[in-house]
This record gives sequence, structure tokens and C-alpha cells, in this order.
Amino acid sequence: MDRIQIERLSKSYGAVQILKDIDISVPEGCFVALVGPSGCGKSTLLRTIAGLEPITGGTLRIDGQIVNDVPPRKRDVAMVFQSYALYPHMNIEKNMSYSLRLRRAAPQAIRASIDGVARTLGLEPLLARMPRQLSGGQRQRVAMGRAIVRNPKVFLFDEPLSNLDAALRVHMRTEIRKLHQRLGATSVYVTHDQIEAMTMADHVVVLRAGQVEQQGAPLTLYHRPANRFVAGFIGSPAMNFVEAVIGADGCSARFGGADGANTQTLDLGRTLPVGAQVWIGLRPEHLRLHRDAHGMRGAIDTVESTGSMNFIAVKLDGVAAPVMVAQSTVCSLHSGEAMSLEIASEHIHVFDMKTERAL
Repeated sequence: MDRIQIERLSKSYGAVQILKDIDISVPEGCFVALVGPSGCGKSTLLRTIAGLEPITGGTLRIDGQIVNDVPPRKRDVAMVFQSYALYPHMNIEKNMSYSLRLRRAAPQAIRASIDGVARTLGLEPLLARMPRQLSGGQRQRVAMGRAIVRNPKVFLFDEPLSNLDAALRVHMRTEIRKLHQRLGATSVYVTHDQIEAMTMADHVVVLRAGQVEQQGAPLTLYHRPANRFVAGFIGSPAMNFVEAVIGADGCSARFGGADGANTQTLDLGRTLPVGAQVWIGLRPEHLRLHRDAHGMRGAIDTVESTGSMNFIAVKLDGVAAPVMVAQSTVCSLHSGEAMSLEIASEHIHVFDMKTERAL
């Protein structure tokens, strides 16, 4: 059963349309990530689910009930905000129990809920502290605890980790994923970080300019992007794109300029319309460097190392923008050194130049 059903949902502010015909179904217990660049409408979509923003058109159902005009307090959803939104004058225990006290829950029930959630999130030593006495990661755990004690139908997360440092973000996304698996709760998570979306979610929805570009399992979006935008957004480092034309045999792409000296050919391993203008998509992690003359010809531009990974920019003959290569093997490379690149045909992506749709 779908816990959330969104059908042709639209949202406008006056003449400006922010969301356009959104269709998303969230099964019970699913962790869904809404991802996309800033301004794509993902936070607005989350706020419409919460009832904090009225929708302009379409239908929004929670647990089979149409909630278009249902106020937030009656939707049985809990939201975790980017800014934590803790009450500064209440200690952690009172922050977490606030919604239960509003419902006039029995003191024994409140005590049991707070103790259980605090134990789960490692907050037991912090219950008497004030929010200002906590670190960013601790405040975020309190914000999650305040949502959990309500036992809602749906958890909504609005970029909850964006205020944390890199190391703490990695730790917290693991904790949120483990918590989701333990609770089995339906969750909708907004992030601009596609790594968060890929590592945490069961289902990823990629938004651009208020529209759904593609949705599906994380690895489906990675291996079979529907268009150039999704291909470039999903994956880190980002996919390389090279302008090309399908050759006379229909099975290869020509790129690198009109003169014979710089023109190169790449075997695609499939048949496409002869003469079609395309973008060739090459993921950095699928490219292999060689010092022999086989493959695509080029020269080393720059080399960057993070210790565990090397990122090598290669200037292909006849191609203006460098192509990024990611590899974990240690090697001695120098700027200007001649090099060739190879890639297995099953890892080559092809997109129509005009429509940008995958071919």
C-alpha cells in the first residue's frame, strides 16, 4: 500500500509556477529522497506534503485520504528541519515531549516514550541540558527524537545535515539510515547532495525546475539515466560529456574536430542512426588510462590525489574541455604526458544533442 500518493501536483506563487504535474508514490516503509539543484522545488514539495504550503492543483493523499485541505496538525506527519527548530527555553526532555504534552498524553506514557527514544539515539545523558549546550550533531538527534516520539505516519526531513561538517554528515546519514531500518517508518528526505540520496534512499526522485526528471532505485538512476541532466547530476565525480556524431557504420561515434589529425572514433557497441549528433557520456570511474596508443588519444592536464583516489584531467586530442578520470591505483603521471583512454562499451552513455534524452 502507498503511504503517500502525489498525482499531478502543482504549486504556484502568483504567475510563477514552482511545481509542475508532480507524480510520486511512496510505499509504506519506503525511504524516498528528493534531490536536485537549488531552486528545483524539492523543499516546496516537502512543505506541501507537511501542509505548510497549500497546493495549487492536483491531489495529495496520505494513507489513502485526500489531504489537500487538511491542516498540518491533522496529517500525522513529523518534520525535521535544517535549522533543528528546537525551543531554546526548554531543556532536551521538554523539547522532545512537547507534542505529547500537547496531546495530553499520560505522564507514564510520555516518560516511557522519551526514555525509549533517548536510549535509541544516545541522548540519555543530555536530557537535562538546554539546546545551546549541545553540538550541531546532538541538536539534530534531538530534532529527530522529537519527531520519533510522535510515532507519525510519515517522517519528513528538510536537508537535516546541511549545517554539519563533512565528517559528521557521513556519520549522521549512517545513523538516520539505521534508524529508518529499525523503525520501518515511511520517510521523505530532501537533499541537494546526491551522495546522501544514493547512499540513504530506497527510491530517488530527481527534480529540475519544478518537474520530475526521473525517479527509481538509486543504482537504476546511476546505470540508466533517462537524460543528460540526470546523468550529470547522479554520480561523483560528475559524468564527462563529449560532442560527437554517429559514424557511417552506425556503431561508432566520431569526435575531436573536422580535420583528420584530430578526429577520433569510439566503438559504442550498439547501432544508432547514422549522422545523429549526440553527447557521449563517460563516467570518470569507468575510464582507464594507458600509455600505449590504443583507445582515445590525449595528454595529461592535471593530477589531484586525495590519498585513496586520484583524479586525472586528460585533454583528448581535438576536444576543448578536459575529461576527468578517477582511479584508485597509484601511478606516476606528469602534466603533458601522452596518454590514451579506454572504456568498455557497456559503460558508454549516449544522449541526443537536441532532446538530451538517452539513446
